[in-house]
Amino acid sequence: MAVPATTATAPAAEPDVTAELRTLRARVPRLTGSLVASADGLLVAADLPPSVEPSGMAAVTASGLSLAHRIAQTAHGGAFHEVVIRGVDGYVVTYAAGPTASLTVLAEAGANVGRLHLEARPAARAIAAHLART
Repeated sequence: MAVPATTATAPAAEPDVTAELRTLRARVPRLTGSLVASADGLLVAADLPPSVEPSGMAAVTASGLSLAHRIAQTAHGGAFHEVVIRGVDGYVVTYAAGPTASLTVLAEAGANVGRLHLEARPAARAIAAHLART
């Protein structure tokens, strides 16, 4: 079930962003949910299972994203693109969605990560475009 945006981050873009999240879930087998958060940790849109609290996950995502940006900058001097976390029960992958937001997807342990990247990278770019129009 999609969770409506709870901030004024991108109110005009939220329906388009939510549609991107739903399309992504339909296209990627074993994807269990996704969300878009602003760089400051505010929820823009979510399509998450009931077990994941959207605002809390958005805040944690922004914290991890900040660290990932710093690691990429320190190690290679370049911009952040994505980070993959593999846990016992599945994956959490966060993609940059333009300069001010991120797309985080949750997938089961047996998910095809290559397919996930193939579908989620263009979705992140589309989400960035939706957010840029607001």
